[in-house]
Amino acid sequence: MISSLLLAFDPIAFELGPMQIRWYALIIVLGIILGEWVFRREAIAKGIDPDRVFDLFFYAVIFGFIGARLYYVIFKLDYYLANPDQIIQIWHGGIAIYGGVLGAVVTLYYLCRRYGINFITVLDTAAPGLILAQAIGRWGNFMNQEAHGGPVSLEFLQKLHLPQFIIDQMLINGTYYHPTFLYESLWNLFGLLIILVIRHRPRFLLEGEVLAFYLLWYGAGRFTIEGMRTDSLYLGSLRVSQWLSLVLVIVSLIFILYRRRSHQINYYQTQL
Repeated sequence: MISSLLLAFDPIAFELGPMQIRWYALIIVLGIILGEWVFRREAIAKGIDPDRVFDLFFYAVIFGFIGARLYYVIFKLDYYLANPDQIIQIWHGGIAIYGGVLGAVVTLYYLCRRYGINFITVLDTAAPGLILAQAIGRWGNFMNQEAHGGPVSLEFLQKLHLPQFIIDQMLINGTYYHPTFLYESLWNLFGLLIILVIRHRPRFLLEGEVLAFYLLWYGAGRFTIEGMRTDSLYLGSLRVSQWLSLVLVIVSLIFILYRRRSHQINYYQTQL
């Protein structure tokens, strides 16, 4: 047990003078870079002006981060009112993906109206890069030893055939925990693979259904995985994120059924 404790990763990657650069931040940045690469390739292939692509992505990331942090702060308002200096210290963790998605979507809606770009097309285009960024970003939680599930035995983790470094990192204060970060990361990667496959099938997806599939897939996975976590906020009998996930699943299904029954003929197309 002592050797495993010593093998846990240091959340600080390196220091620049008085500034500590955390793995959490570096991994989030990596996710953003790769997500932008996917988004840019898809957007340009769909004929969106490259300059507009940069604007869309840049402002979506900025206001997405603001939304992600505000969401987290609002649900822990008592703590942050007592410690207001902690509000901007996101390098310790404390951002919520649902708040980030909401902030980004509102920003994209405004910019699409301003630039005369089809909003649904942009959201379809953004979905693959977003789910990839989420899959990568969960490893930031791994480095911080946060967003994990409940206690489990060492034998349970070994039966999952996990790499030893993951098992070591899931030993926190002498107790092993569910690596829920890994469950969600793998779930998102699998969802990305499905998107990459089905979007190439001719006349299979309608416009908006890449986005709908992302919301449906992520919502279903998050609902299940969130039930294993120990750090979630409750609203009634379910966690807040579970309620939001349930809403995403229902809205996505309604959207898909409505589009299909309305005989929508605008099929999703990609040149990638």
